[in-house]
Amino acid sequence: MLALIGLVLLVMWLLGFVAFHVTTGVIHVLLVLALISIIMHFLRGRTVA
Repeated sequence: MLALIGLVLLVMWLLGFVAFHVTTGVIHVLLVLALISIIMHFLRGRTVA
């Protein structure tokens, strides 16, 4: 789940940065949140349900 959220945030950052040429701090906050969520996903590992 965290990896999916991270991936969505990363795609939003790329679209905002490349397609719309937005250079505000919000875009970079999205990148940081995406990276944190991806790192947390790999640190937690798989949980057994």
